[in-house]
Amino acid sequence: MAKNGIRIGIVGGTGYTGVELLRLLAQHPHCELAAITSRKDAGMGVAEMFPNLRGRVALKFSEPAKAGLKDCDLVVFATPNGVAMNEARALVDAGVRVIDIAADFRIADVALWEQWYGVKHACPELVAEAVYGLPEVNREKIREARIVANPGCYPTAVQLGFLPLIEAGVVDLEHLIADAKSGVSGAGRKAEVHTLLGEASDNFKAYGVSGHRHHPEIAQGLARAAGRAVNLVFVPHLVPMIRGIHATLYARITGSVDLQALYEKRYAKEAFIDVMPAGSHPETRSVRGANFCRIAVHRPRGGDTAVVLSVIDNLVKGASGQAVQNMNIMFGLPETAGLEQLALLP
Repeated sequence: MAKNGIRIGIVGGTGYTGVELLRLLAQHPHCELAAITSRKDAGMGVAEMFPNLRGRVALKFSEPAKAGLKDCDLVVFATPNGVAMNEARALVDAGVRVIDIAADFRIADVALWEQWYGVKHACPELVAEAVYGLPEVNREKIREARIVANPGCYPTAVQLGFLPLIEAGVVDLEHLIADAKSGVSGAGRKAEVHTLLGEASDNFKAYGVSGHRHHPEIAQGLARAAGRAVNLVFVPHLVPMIRGIHATLYARITGSVDLQALYEKRYAKEAFIDVMPAGSHPETRSVRGANFCRIAVHRPRGGDTAVVLSVIDNLVKGASGQAVQNMNIMFGLPETAGLEQLALLP
């Protein structure tokens, strides 16, 4: 580790997860930003593109080949899917630890990953080694990992919401339903018609109902918790806001359980999970800009259905904040270092 802290290189710092990562790391007490790459924008000052970083980030974007990434302690890929798998091998071999915010190493079944992402995986051997970076489940493995697969935004909200029920064995694993909504920043910074103001504003729609790339990732995590396959229906929606995910989860209760006590006990020691008082309804704005997942659990009319409400900021706990949380674990730092920002209201 560099004397000024963890020496960090960021690959692909021009997207929403990239600038969010820069915002968090610029305030981190144990980090040194060493390089931020962009082939298209090499030579441009980072703060020229992102004025919120003026006075805090003096680096310019650099060509990946000239960025000295192999001299870093950690390289974080804030890139589209399919990039990290082509570059991670050389970095790991050079002794650099890697966090991929995209999906290249999340799904253990490489053939299934190739089916969903439509390309051949470039380094399947690293998939077998990669640790899935959900700290509330894999903290000890993350600590020693050379490569961490940062979870997706929907998978973070859905898994954290379902896990206590599944781990306790008190719900029907054949009938799990996740009804989730995301702001438009989840689609990334690239220009696309469906995220234009005139398309997304004053509108609300479902998408990917017949199949979404996050489904196998969520199902994999829930199956690991259950010790067997689960049957999950996952329906994502796009809502006219910039940040935030709200997941409403449904499961049929099969055993005697105090749901509130179950969740409070499961997450009692988790710094970034807030189990709200019984009867609460968490809002996405309560986590905007913060690395929190706020959860409320309900049992309508005392019936046999558990309804779990789980909210996160898709760019923080759903992406870059969770990457920083994983970095803290990997380098033996306090897990909350650089992540104590309060949510923004209004």
